[in-house]
Amino acid sequence: MGNWLGRQRWLLRMGAGRLGAPMERHGRASATSSSSAGNPAPGGPEGRRREPLRRRASSASAPVVDASAEGVRRERPGSYSGPTSLSRQRVENLRKKRPLFPWFGLDIGGTLVKLVYFEPKDITAEEEEEEVESLKSIRKYLTSNVAYGSTGIRDVHLELKDLTLCGRKGNLHFIRFPTHDMPAFIQMGRDKNFSSLHTVFCATGGGAYKFEQDFLTIGDLQLCKLDELDCLIKGILYIDSVGFNGRSQCYYFENPADSEKCQKLPFDLKNPYPLLLVNIGSGVSILAVYSKDNYKRVTGTSLGGGTFFGLCCLLTGCTTFEEALEMASRGDSTKVDKLVRDIYGGDYERFGLPGWAVASSFGNMMSKEKREAVTKEDLARATLITITNNIGSIARMCALNENINQVVFVGNFLRINTIAMRLLAYALDYWSKGQLKALFSEHEGYFGAVGALLELLKMP
Repeated sequence: MGNWLGRQRWLLRMGAGRLGAPMERHGRASATSSSSAGNPAPGGPEGRRREPLRRRASSASAPVVDASAEGVRRERPGSYSGPTSLSRQRVENLRKKRPLFPWFGLDIGGTLVKLVYFEPKDITAEEEEEEVESLKSIRKYLTSNVAYGSTGIRDVHLELKDLTLCGRKGNLHFIRFPTHDMPAFIQMGRDKNFSSLHTVFCATGGGAYKFEQDFLTIGDLQLCKLDELDCLIKGILYIDSVGFNGRSQCYYFENPADSEKCQKLPFDLKNPYPLLLVNIGSGVSILAVYSKDNYKRVTGTSLGGGTFFGLCCLLTGCTTFEEALEMASRGDSTKVDKLVRDIYGGDYERFGLPGWAVASSFGNMMSKEKREAVTKEDLARATLITITNNIGSIARMCALNENINQVVFVGNFLRINTIAMRLLAYALDYWSKGQLKALFSEHEGYFGAVGALLELLKMP
């Protein structure tokens, strides 16, 4: 009787194994699983029977590969699905350690969207032959244009050449467009079938949260949301480490108050810590950075680049940031601001306040006569000086409180904004009696996007 029961149990186990085969074929055989192909089956008759069945199921839908490769393969967009050679296996192994192309990093700010794109320059003929059309289309579109629509711009002068990322050589491109055009960007991604290449898009900035649902529902793209300050730190340290096509990434101004003697000079940030990082975007965040993993947000202010541009739009009728800066370059802020000499008739010597210092921003606009005498250019200049002085004053106090001498100013407020940079440089040097140095960076507004790209490259 005992032998008969044992025989029935053995038959049931054998039957379960055969009935399970179709499930294996339609279910697990379609997914990538190293445990199902490379590892031995669990002990017992059921395990011993299911292993060869799994191999037969995979062989029905995929070519036979070497034992060192995966026995079951998932066909991904843009990947190779034909017979493998030894070199093919090496390529496949490398692909496991880095994401498929294209490689993007996105920083969606309150005013501007910053996009960095890595263009591989070491594509082999074999890779090019296998490359899907949508990937070729995206690369050609991004690299063969310097403008996208009416507002998208590729900053060609910032392109980093011959960069090596994850073992691939190529160029890093820097692209920006207004945040209000984000819906058009998402639609473009849909039109170019971007979701067939990527399932996850690494993004930082507040817009990564604001537009997450739009990316998913319109573009069929999942956003990997990253902390903007983490990305900022990672981005600036990485870009400074690779330099700027053989030149220094960081620089400062010598004699910033003298238009004839002012010089832009390189600065070697080889000993970066500690540093005060002042990020001027729509608003301002100020960070004390003690190492790549140790930093804190000291403070910030709502009066930033967005304030300057917004007030200029109200006061002058300008429509672009570039127009606002161009108007400011032709204006005279002393016609708008009330200076120390307007109150004291000269310097306030007791406290060392020079007569040219601003005592009250826009203080002269209390007078009807002076309001009627100022131009739009004067108002733009006064707005720029007001915002910049406020940022410089807060940065100086933070540097003193944190006992930090190196202050690095970044952010898109500083793009083509020499007036603000020279004013910050002079103010920090003057009011600290030479103890503080204002530093700037060539890729001022793109560090968050670079940090997002670096996080993408860590993903499997």
